Amino acid sequence: MDRDELLADCRVRAATDLFVHTWDPVVLAALAAGPRRRRDLRLAIGGIRDKVLTQALHRLLASGLIDRRAHAEAPPRVEYALTDLGRSLVDGPLNALGRWVVEHGDQLLDAQERSAMTRV
Repeated sequence: MDRDELLADCRVRAATDLFVHTWDPVVLAALAAGPRRRRDLRLAIGGIRDKVLTQALHRLLASGLIDRRAHAEAPPRVEYALTDLGRSLVDGPLNALGRWVVEHGDQLLDAQERSAMTRV
């Protein structure tokens, strides 16, 4: 597939949309260690509002990246886990992005800060 085909491919847009919502990759990364309950996700992530977590979970469920498992217990217990598709995203592109950020994150932030200062 060449670059022109990628530009016109709706699959590329669908894949890049996975990173449009700031918290979605963070939720995926939090689930990389294994299934978690909603409360545990909020604690692991920190700083995420409940409504935002709910929206992220709905988007990730709709994209087939996570699975919701309700356990028939009293009180009810619900866990979220990566699907095989979600695991492939976390282990592939998300890990690559993480490595890139470790190597170049300071440069990125410095450039953004310099740009912001020249606009003022």
